[in-house]
Amino acid sequence: MGIASLIAWILTAGGGAFMLAKWVGGGGHRDRTRTHLPPAVVFGHFALAALGLVLWIVYVFSDNHPIGWVALALLIPVAALGVVMVLRWLPVHRAQPQPVGGQSSAPQDAPERSFPVAVVLGHGVLAVATVVLGLLAILEIGG
Repeated sequence: MGIASLIAWILTAGGGAFMLAKWVGGGGHRDRTRTHLPPAVVFGHFALAALGLVLWIVYVFSDNHPIGWVALALLIPVAALGVVMVLRWLPVHRAQPQPVGGQSSAPQDAPERSFPVAVVLGHGVLAVATVVLGLLAILEIGG
């Protein structure tokens, strides 16, 4: 289960890295008037998830349970920040495109508007799978 959770975590990170690159590439980290995602939330989510992934890799290869528990505990604030971002992304995603010649507004210009729904959903589903597989691994259930 440890390797399965590691694979799920890496796939989750791949989707997150894709969205982070689109958001940064669209200027989300520079222009706070266009984005609905606070940079501190975005980068906090990324940093905590990356730290957790590194610790999980250490756990998987060393079988050091305290490190594994810390890695899983880091997923609590990661998940909370992820929920905050989804709740702020939904209105941007649902906003109707401006008619030709209309004034541009923040939801239509937001860099996060370009996130593919499949990537957002896949990232969330894989995140849940990562937590479940991680708990099964550290509790030594099924593997």
